[in-house]
Amino acid sequence: MSWRVAAFILAALAFAAPARAQGWIVEPDGYRTEDYRSPVPETLAGARVLTTAEAETIWRAKTGVFIDVLPRAPKPKGLPPGTVWRDKPRQDIPGSIWLPDTGYGILAPATENYLRQGLARASGGNTQALLVIYCLSDCWMSWNAAKRTLTYGYRDVAWYPEGTDGWARANLPLADAQPEPRPDDER
Repeated sequence: MSWRVAAFILAALAFAAPARAQGWIVEPDGYRTEDYRSPVPETLAGARVLTTAEAETIWRAKTGVFIDVLPRAPKPKGLPPGTVWRDKPRQDIPGSIWLPDTGYGILAPATENYLRQGLARASGGNTQALLVIYCLSDCWMSWNAAKRTLTYGYRDVAWYPEGTDGWARANLPLADAQPEPRPDDER
């Protein structure tokens, strides 16, 4: 291989790396309804997108409410009597409110009501309160939930796309979490 070809390839790779790092995932017009664990866009129209450092600053200053939307595995139906069911433990950013299953692209009316009520409780009914929505990195659930939160009239919505994965990588504290109860929850 000639040095010119090698130089061209190296230059092309060097030029492409920043573009790839910036991401080419485009925000959809609606909600993501499949393949939730895949690369997410770097933007969310109408919301702030937070780095881990920015999320930590808000958390330490206690200027926002952190809301986790990671799904929760349902208890299997038809378990034999006496079978012990243990939920998978969830570690959250301390002080967060966990509203599981509220980040899907399509929500059942009961789940959407659960999200609306959870946001109202978290914000104290203040649509100007800062709400930080997250789950895991490369998870569209938090993107969907933050987008939906904007449609409910909340004005200060932040999306933390790195979620608990980014938080843990930064060696920030995590705490055991329990989901906010649902009116129809049997657990």
